[in-house]
Amino acid sequence: MPTPHQHWAHVWIPIFGAFIWFATLWALIITWLAQGRPHYVSQDGSIAYISDIGADILKPLFVVGCCITAVSFFLALVVERWLRHSGRLIAEMRRRERVLSILAIVGSFIGGCGLILLSIFDTKRHPSLHRVFLLVFIVGVGLSAIFSVLEYRWISKDFVELRKLRMAYMVKGLIALILILLAIAFAIALFQATDVGAVLEWTIAFGYTFYLLTFAYDLRMAKGVSKGQFSRRRLLDMEKHGIPISAAAVGHEGDHANTSSVPSANVYPNGYSGGQYAHSTTTNGTVGTANGHPVSLQNGNGRGANHTYNTRGYA
Repeated sequence: MPTPHQHWAHVWIPIFGAFIWFATLWALIITWLAQGRPHYVSQDGSIAYISDIGADILKPLFVVGCCITAVSFFLALVVERWLRHSGRLIAEMRRRERVLSILAIVGSFIGGCGLILLSIFDTKRHPSLHRVFLLVFIVGVGLSAIFSVLEYRWISKDFVELRKLRMAYMVKGLIALILILLAIAFAIALFQATDVGAVLEWTIAFGYTFYLLTFAYDLRMAKGVSKGQFSRRRLLDMEKHGIPISAAAVGHEGDHANTSSVPSANVYPNGYSGGQYAHSTTTNGTVGTANGHPVSLQNGNGRGANHTYNTRGYA
């Protein structure tokens, strides 16, 4: 059985990374303001870019902050993948979602490498390399965000009973969309309006903090979940016998279902039979109830309970 706070070992990874990144940005901007807004050698406009300040006396701090943030971002996605594989988050059931998850990890690795390298090859001493690695960072994180949002989109579509799936998808998607649009505007302003580009860069950087925190929300969903509780075999057995997926969400606040009689992950390893979980399908595609309300196993394509899900969910 999992301990009440076991999930915090994983949740602290993105929280720590977000805190370090946020603190690094504040240290940079406060130093610039406290020094009387000096004009750095690499600075073009009246507003200093993050890389302008990070290339000066605070370069060691900037490099350390970027390294910790990059590693935390990468580890957050790796841990999410591991928890899903171990059944503490709903297991991968479609190759499509599995590939998207791996691509998101690869994107985070590429983006993280770009972030570390742009801090080392600063804009004052290596302006060309710095801009190349800045582009690598933006593209890597952007692709990772797109793949993650697509993965969660399929998850929320297939498991409509679980409210937290919709919440995770909508929040992550909204933040990612805003940051991507701002990044496009930043790329244009970088060559057309220097000061506007600086404001956009600071805005994107602080916004990235909130994107990191969305992974803390995702990993926290492993709270109170035993290993194998969301395994692929168990979820397929539940679907096969008309049991709503939300019935497996023990310990998931906000996912309403009567879970008092749901067999554990180690009971009936080859499927459920008989009793209150005998397969029963109504003509309108609903199977069983959750807290007295009918639960539909139909997804957006109109597939009913007789269809065996080949899906991957997230909780």
